Amino acid sequence: MDDPYVKVNPYGTSPLSALVTFSTDDAEKVSYTVVGKTDHTSITNTVKGGYTKSHQVPVVGLYADTTNKVKITMTNKNGNTKTKTLSMKTGELPKYIKSAKLTVSKNDKDKMSIGKNKLTIMNRTTKEPFAIDADGEVRWYDTNYSQHTIEQWQNGHIMILSKKNVKSEVYNDLLETDYLGRVYKEYSFSSKTSSTDAGTGQGSKKAAKSKKETTVIHHDLLELPNHNFLATVSDGSKYKEDTMIEVNHKTGKIVKVIDMKKLLPKSMWSSYKKGSDGKVDWLHQNAVDYDKNDKSIIISSRNQDMIMKLDYKTNHIKWIYSGKKKSSWPKAYRQYLLKPTKGTTITGGQHGLYLLNNGNGAKASSENIMLYDNNIDVTNGNKKTSGKYSQAVEYHVNSKKMTIDQTWAYGKSLGKDNFTSVIGYAEKQPNNNVLIDFGYKHKGAESNVIEVTKSGKQVFNVTMKNASSKAYAYRAYRVPFYSSSYQFDATK
Repeated sequence: MDDPYVKVNPYGTSPLSALVTFSTDDAEKVSYTVVGKTDHTSITNTVKGGYTKSHQVPVVGLYADTTNKVKITMTNKNGNTKTKTLSMKTGELPKYIKSAKLTVSKNDKDKMSIGKNKLTIMNRTTKEPFAIDADGEVRWYDTNYSQHTIEQWQNGHIMILSKKNVKSEVYNDLLETDYLGRVYKEYSFSSKTSSTDAGTGQGSKKAAKSKKETTVIHHDLLELPNHNFLATVSDGSKYKEDTMIEVNHKTGKIVKVIDMKKLLPKSMWSSYKKGSDGKVDWLHQNAVDYDKNDKSIIISSRNQDMIMKLDYKTNHIKWIYSGKKKSSWPKAYRQYLLKPTKGTTITGGQHGLYLLNNGNGAKASSENIMLYDNNIDVTNGNKKTSGKYSQAVEYHVNSKKMTIDQTWAYGKSLGKDNFTSVIGYAEKQPNNNVLIDFGYKHKGAESNVIEVTKSGKQVFNVTMKNASSKAYAYRAYRVPFYSSSYQFDATK
């Protein structure tokens, strides 16, 4: 430890990270702290691996253009500790992050859900993704361009949809990486269709003739219990964003395909108008989550203003919630329609649907759901309130009684100023606060991320302006940098 090896940006794509390696005479466990500029902005992690004599310390959360102070603490089995402070110099932020002006108007750090190492990821629609602390300071970014997809896996790795050539329009390179930028796996998709063999990029002859997809995993990516991933894709036909594929995480082979045209009434998609790209975007699936309790999936369809649940093995519909009148559904579907309780809002163009308390002893017939309701009437939304506000909403579904009840919401009081016609996210925190991304505020001129308590009091408010073309905050996540399940091992 008298002369450790320190490498800032060890893999060339994560300039605000570092790798520190050294050895000790005795077996020690190691933790570190990146010293913050203000209270509650230090990042502290314990290196997984227990007591060892050889140490690899993955450091994340450095400040840009700064000589950072990083305290390394070693503790032996007797509880004795030693500390050494290292200096780590970083460079300036790249232009597409530097030009995104961040303004924090509220940061009640004692009430925010930030713990000892949490940052807010600004998952952008394009360009470099980055993460900020409670002061709005950038503490991590990836030089790979990403689009829509940044998901943290159970092992602490992250999945980023990127592209090899930043000048290309096509995002078809899915990376399993970590916050240091180390790549563990890479899945390359064909640019001509997303209904392909992800490992080899081979599609059908019919698909090869179709117009290329610029974003092969267009909105969401989910890790299944068997560690395969479920992705929202297009099938290469004139219909788009209405298909899901399960990909084997070891081989890259597609092992399951779900075509929503085969599950929903033909009247929904057969006469839907084509868009300017010549494609029929009748469903526009923008979210999927897996229910561990009954092995089902829930999905969000923006363009039908609809959420629904499917048995994952059989694709059998379990329930549907939509503003579409019951009488307009074919009789065979009416048994699946949830009835809203008094005061429960109809979703409109919603985003970011996911289950709360998933797998933690919750009953499969009693589900709590969080989503971001854009509140825009696309096909079946509420015409009276459409465009007046957007909000985060929590619902309770009782599938035995086939009812849905709105249990919490925030955003209506902000009015039209925070209305967003597209994108957005809501994420419940461990302390019951909710982090809300009004991603397309003022028609994309800014993204506004707000953290509120259950009573609706704002404890964090940051605005991102002047983002480069289309680099809005598609979603905002509050996540640990890094999780307790993450272990760095250069030998593997």
